[in-house]
Amino acid sequence: MNRLYHVPLSPFCRKVRLSLAEKRIEVELVEERYWEQDADFLRRNPAGKVPVLKMGGMVLAESQAICEYIEEIQPDPPLLPSTAQGRYEARRLTAWFDDKFFHEVTKKLLYERVNKKVMGQGYPDSTNVKKGAKAIKFHLDYMSWLLDQRRWLAGDQMSIADFAAAAHLSCLDYISDVDWNRSATVKDWYAKIKSRPAFRGILADQLPGFLPPRHYANLDF
Repeated sequence: MNRLYHVPLSPFCRKVRLSLAEKRIEVELVEERYWEQDADFLRRNPAGKVPVLKMGGMVLAESQAICEYIEEIQPDPPLLPSTAQGRYEARRLTAWFDDKFFHEVTKKLLYERVNKKVMGQGYPDSTNVKKGAKAIKFHLDYMSWLLDQRRWLAGDQMSIADFAAAAHLSCLDYISDVDWNRSATVKDWYAKIKSRPAFRGILADQLPGFLPPRHYANLDF
């Protein structure tokens, strides 16, 4: 059995979970308290980060490398466009969300509101929370601009870029940090992603001590 070591509210883990589910690759989910630096887990990934995927006798780390590996061994349905230009744009936007969006938004909201408490690292830093709440508006506007020109973020075909963005936004939506009224275009895009069978496992996540808002698992939100 394939096994994914993850934490439920990690956008990087969710991106991998969405890729696996979209390609109908079954996987056992194992929650990993990576911050405790368990010796067994560090042998799997010396970087001490999730996700880590055990598949086909291999131990794979780093979310984008995992997704690219999955794409190569299971190319159907494709999550990367068929053209070089399309693949570039999908990879560019995936990096945008996993780097820029993560550091400007996800880290400042999710880490402060949830991770600090779970890891026993104190109280939220209100300055970071305010910065994250401000920055997400810029990113939602950028997404809206992209989607006004395309069916999906990277083009006319759904790609790993959409899963990367949806992974981050779904984590933030769990803690009510996404203003879906800011852009009807982005809200419609997320509704399409949210209604895919691959998303069911994400919507079923429950984190003890943190209840999602009523609309979180509602496909018609």
